[in-house]
Amino acid sequence: RYDAGKDGFIDLMELKLMMEKLGAPQTHLGLKNMIKEVDEDLDSKLSFREFLLIFRKAAAGELQEDSGLHALARLSEIDVSTEGVKGAKNFFEAKAQAINEASKFEEEIKAEQEEKKKQAEELKQRKAAFKELQSNFTQ
Repeated sequence: RYDAGKDGFIDLMELKLMMEKLGAPQTHLGLKNMIKEVDEDLDSKLSFREFLLIFRKAAAGELQEDSGLHALARLSEIDVSTEGVKGAKNFFEAKAQAINEASKFEEEIKAEQEEKKKQAEELKQRKAAFKELQSNFTQ
């Protein structure tokens, strides 16, 4: 959702926008430190694997309480004792719906690609048929 460049990575500006939308804005330096803390390949952006590492570190208690990553992990959690079972149910249903929407989007893209391939093949066949007819007239 936050990968505006659609390159499979979250860069500094995308992370900035994400944190603002989640209600936990960070300073430029704080954002750089967030990326640096989980950037395994040192490319200054977050891959999906590195993004998941945030939540693994949070679950293991390896994030500092005042870090932006801790805030991000906390924003993505739900405490059943405070939210209740109904709140947890709504949280997980929303997550499942987001996953389903992403899957639907992927299916639409695949369908579009298949349609383009089909159209390209039809065009190729029409051109071949035209060339065959054309050769009949030139002989």
